[in-house]
Amino acid sequence: MRLRTAATAATVLLTAASLPGATGTALAADPAPAVTRVADTQLDGQAIYFVSYDGLVNNNSFQKNGLLTYKGYQYAAWYTADRTAVIARRALGADSWGTVRLPHQLSTDDSHNVISMGLSRVDGRLHINLDSHSDGFFYVKSAAGLLDNPAGRAWTGDAFGPVQTTLDGLALTSEFTYPQFVATPEGRLQLSYRVGVSGNGRNALAEYDGTKWTALGEWSGSTGTYTSEHGSSTARNMYLHGIDYGADGRLSAFYTWREQSNAVMCGGGGLTNHDTGYVYSSDRGRTWRNQAGTVVGTTGGSDKVTVDDPGTVVDPLNPDHSLMNQESQATDSAGLPQAVISYVPGRFGQCTTNYAADRTANGRAFHLVRNASGDWKKTEIPVPLNSSQRTHLVLDKYDNAYAVMPYGRIVAASKSSGYTDWKTLFDASGLNAFGEVVVDDTRLAQDGVLSYMYQQKSSCTTPSALRVVDFRLPS
Repeated sequence: MRLRTAATAATVLLTAASLPGATGTALAADPAPAVTRVADTQLDGQAIYFVSYDGLVNNNSFQKNGLLTYKGYQYAAWYTADRTAVIARRALGADSWGTVRLPHQLSTDDSHNVISMGLSRVDGRLHINLDSHSDGFFYVKSAAGLLDNPAGRAWTGDAFGPVQTTLDGLALTSEFTYPQFVATPEGRLQLSYRVGVSGNGRNALAEYDGTKWTALGEWSGSTGTYTSEHGSSTARNMYLHGIDYGADGRLSAFYTWREQSNAVMCGGGGLTNHDTGYVYSSDRGRTWRNQAGTVVGTTGGSDKVTVDDPGTVVDPLNPDHSLMNQESQATDSAGLPQAVISYVPGRFGQCTTNYAADRTANGRAFHLVRNASGDWKKTEIPVPLNSSQRTHLVLDKYDNAYAVMPYGRIVAASKSSGYTDWKTLFDASGLNAFGEVVVDDTRLAQDGVLSYMYQQKSSCTTPSALRVVDFRLPS
């Protein structure tokens, strides 16, 4: 039996290990992290390919969700070579995917303009938001019940409604970016997004109850003064590492701040990102609390989460180390939050001047975890990034941590070690992956498989293969 108190586990181990002639069987230890590759299937042999902001529009790891699993079926979204948005599905374990081409084409060569999917369990719909970067968005939803009986429902264009520029008539903002769908414990669907632009934006939420969308409002603020040793900035935006409900019903959000003014940096060419923050909501995103449980922001209210709110920074770092925005987070089976962050450590110098080159040469990822006592622990993952790009964090059923690094490499650490025994489990050398990958955060809990979408390297604008690879984790 896996669920047991620390005191009980300690007593069992002590008895089995130290009492002469002890009888009985000690509880088996949880298995160590492990991966076994079980499949690698092709979605599209000719997916659109262009490099923008160091990334690909089909493979930005912050997409939530570009790959999604529900009731025995997996869903994927991407743009094909002629720029058309495509939605595909397969039964878990199947080699072939059925595809639907949506009546929308990617408007511009911008890797921010990703496709994100979400599901509303209250009515069995698939929701799709796509093609936006600080401008308008496009939205499509499926027929009700499509996801509840996938084997009995035809996968055709007729299963989807028209392309809209609102949420069923709800207009949100003319400066919309970074859609992230998250399902509430009750089965409603929320949409997280940014209002504004890089360096001067606010996070906001909308909610779908199975009948209509409602704007809940903005919850982070861009005002206030941040001062570093180099200078000051008076505007910024909060870049989320994610937004997820844990086992205890809390909505957690790790983030970093990006300042508008380059005056806060030691020199040009770096990133104005600084500090890793954490807040949570116990009332479905209506109010936000710091580590001590104090309310520091109200969604739709006048008091927003801001850069000067006390008790929100969990890992301080100045803007001189090219800290990456929108990395990754997860919540363990006890509801305790974890994150992966990455930057150039001080041992490689105290001033990055070219964030892409400096992160590729000297960037490192770090695992950040909060324990039951409320203390935060940070451990460097001893595998160089060799990339400017992001890493994605997932947890298996035993709360072992897996970091899916650029190029699809998988490194992992066990919970029993306190997340200190990081090692490479899959080096991805045969994938020929471009960089970031899109991880299916929803599949692992359903069948114990870690699944991610990757696009193979190409040149200029020559289309390339888009694939999904699957790994069995400890059961």
